[in-house]
Amino acid sequence: MSEDKKSNNIFVGYEYKEVTVSRDMESIYTDGYVNFGWVLDGTSTPLQGISSVTLKFKRNRKIRNKAELTRLQRQFDGCVAEVKAMERSKFVVSSIVVYTIGIIGTAFMAGSVFAYQGSLLVLSIILAVPGFVGWIIPYFCFSAIHKKKSARVTPIIDQKYDEIYELCEKANDLLPE
Repeated sequence: MSEDKKSNNIFVGYEYKEVTVSRDMESIYTDGYVNFGWVLDGTSTPLQGISSVTLKFKRNRKIRNKAELTRLQRQFDGCVAEVKAMERSKFVVSSIVVYTIGIIGTAFMAGSVFAYQGSLLVLSIILAVPGFVGWIIPYFCFSAIHKKKSARVTPIIDQKYDEIYELCEKANDLLPE
């Protein structure tokens, strides 16, 4: 009986990897890393924020084609980082423009208040109009700029996702059956 038990117990050494990712990229990492020989060992939410999750992976240390799989995994990580940067760029440009318009509107409104306190009612009204416009316009500007930037970036993001899937497919072909 002990001989049967020994023949069934094959020692496997594992290497471990922890990756902290945002929740919206969690499925991409869990689906993608499987193709590089990693097995999801668990997940945990770190203390730094609710919007991220730590994924814990393990894989056999003696996996064949380890160097090539590692190279493809680095390319995968680079492509995912580019996708995240492009997704973020949709909001950054529009936010900068909107905040600038809002600050200019606030400056006009401050000028209007000072003119009113200086008993210059006509100047106060003249300065209040662009102040209010500077507070109202940012919403519409944000929507327009975000839509325009999304239209430009979305095809590039789709190309990156295609590249990610090709990398995963190449890596999966290298894994032993």
